[in-house]
Amino acid sequence: MKKETRVLAFDFGASSGRAMLCRWDGDSIQMEEIHRFSNDPVEVNGTLYWDVLRLLHEIKQGLLKAKQAGGFDSIGIDTWGVDFGLLDKDGYLLENPVHYRDARTQGILEKAFRLLPKERFYEITGNQFMEFNTVFQLLALKEQRPALLEQADTLLLMPDLFAYLLTGNKAAEYSAASTTQLMDARKREWSQEILDALGLPASILPNIVPTGTPAGTLSPKLCEELGLEPVPVIAVAGHDTQSAMAAVPAETAPFAFVSCGTWSLMGTELMEPVIDEQSFACDITNEGGYANRASFLKNITGLWLIQESRRQWMREGIQRSYYDMEMLARAEKPFLCFIDPDDPVFTPAGNIPRRVREFCRKTGQPVPETDGQVIRCIYESLAMKYAVTLDLLRSCTGETYDALYVVGGGTKDTMLCQMAADSCGMPVSGGPAEATVLGNVLVQLLAKGEIATLEQGREIIRKMPDIRRYEPENSEEWKQQRKRFEEVLSC
Repeated sequence: MKKETRVLAFDFGASSGRAMLCRWDGDSIQMEEIHRFSNDPVEVNGTLYWDVLRLLHEIKQGLLKAKQAGGFDSIGIDTWGVDFGLLDKDGYLLENPVHYRDARTQGILEKAFRLLPKERFYEITGNQFMEFNTVFQLLALKEQRPALLEQADTLLLMPDLFAYLLTGNKAAEYSAASTTQLMDARKREWSQEILDALGLPASILPNIVPTGTPAGTLSPKLCEELGLEPVPVIAVAGHDTQSAMAAVPAETAPFAFVSCGTWSLMGTELMEPVIDEQSFACDITNEGGYANRASFLKNITGLWLIQESRRQWMREGIQRSYYDMEMLARAEKPFLCFIDPDDPVFTPAGNIPRRVREFCRKTGQPVPETDGQVIRCIYESLAMKYAVTLDLLRSCTGETYDALYVVGGGTKDTMLCQMAADSCGMPVSGGPAEATVLGNVLVQLLAKGEIATLEQGREIIRKMPDIRRYEPENSEEWKQQRKRFEEVLSC
């Protein structure tokens, strides 16, 4: 009988993290959440930081609990993209990493494009332009706090920073590096042209290593502290979107997918990036995945709008579960109004319900009066944005897609999944909910030689019980309403 392989996956989201102990018996993957913790940013003197040392403490708690649960054979870490920590020449963290929602990059794009034309930026990187991309954070740092940048010896993106704190080794995992808008997408290396144009130091960027590369072993000091063996840490797809893409249970290629969580990342998997005039006009990003595959996708503001609305109502003393919110939305009439989920007004934390009402008022639409109407407006707007984005993908790739694969925590929201089927006019495969963790696990198993190919891993995922199929129910009505939505986008 084959010996069971046990791998530990740390999965960090924008609001929480967890340690998942996963068992592979040669046929199926069993997952157990052994530690969950909040990921709360901290504002100090007007700057929003990630509490990275607190998060390291939580990683240690996860390691201890995994040890108590029988041990593990390897570790993988995935997080959000773009954010980073800076180390000095002695390897000490200069300060806590700054949160991508911090205001320091407001207005930075125009300054960057004066140094390097927007078209050339995209031609090199193939990345969607977002103010919080790493390159623009660095440019803001150069302008606002040059002394800090001068002290920096090494920049480590968040998954690489955690790996360094565990092993002492420094590297830049490929998928995380591809979110920075500092990487040449075709050459898969840092772009000296961009660094020179913006006057940023190349010396602080570590070598880019392929997804699935061993990142080192737990350091002797950490092993002594926690009573652990020197277990290997694998540089899995450190950007959580690429971990989720690895676990898309598609049977054939090409396929369209949405990684649905705080963000909705909608795209397709390609063997090479698509970088041309049309993809530039559509502002679609190319990111790196396992085996040097390209993820051709669009970043869409996702369930952040629902999560932040819930937090606002909690601040007002109203306690609601996500299920309660869905039920409120189901009770309302459809298509009262729409928002553009990606309007910059919805990016910062704060009173999202009020901003939804202000947006509708400003665009001459009926203003949602009840909380249920606000929630339904958000859901319908997200589903409409999926349909618009799907058409952009078709146009840029020349491909047609038979179904839409929705993976991630958002698949628990059955209302949104059904709306996606209706708006896109095609079946939706919803699940697995734990796609990011499963992708993390698959890359660990691939690195260890436990499975041979990513396609074999996806076949394993297709057997999981939480995958549900949604058929379109009223696509014609959604088609009729789409013109209204597109008018809102053009306002």
